Amino acid sequence: MVDAIDFKNAMSSLTSAVNVVTTVGESGFHGFTASAVCSVTDTPPTLLVCMNKSSRSHTHFVENKVLTVNVLGAQHEHLSNVFASKMSSEERFKHGSWKELETGAPVLEDALVSFDCQIEQIQEVGTHTIFICPIIAIQQNPQDHSLVYFNRVYHKVGHLHH
Repeated sequence: MVDAIDFKNAMSSLTSAVNVVTTVGESGFHGFTASAVCSVTDTPPTLLVCMNKSSRSHTHFVENKVLTVNVLGAQHEHLSNVFASKMSSEERFKHGSWKELETGAPVLEDALVSFDCQIEQIQEVGTHTIFICPIIAIQQNPQDHSLVYFNRVYHKVGHLHH
């Protein structure tokens, strides 16, 4: 078996997009910063999102059965930190401009792209839950630079204007 620390160190070499994943329901708005988001298939268009079961908003995602994956642009490093912080859900959404598409889950107005999804399947694996999420609406903003996470720090990728 591979040791968890060795695995985490190795995974730090896997460059990933930075996303703020949001949901809405009776308990209000909730969101968290995630890099474990990936395309499953284009027929039907589906994403998977992995979430730590110990996250305090985990139960809200399970109950609400909807989420939006907001892919962050280079200008959103602060927002990524906000949604990874100890701040309350209410406090987090005071940062950024939010709207909604089909599900009502918060959509970041200036995200690179937002995937508005239903949560169709929930699979538990170890410490995490995998949500299988058919996409029901997409909003895209033409931008040419992205925020990525590599080697435990943020990097900006793409053509940056000065």
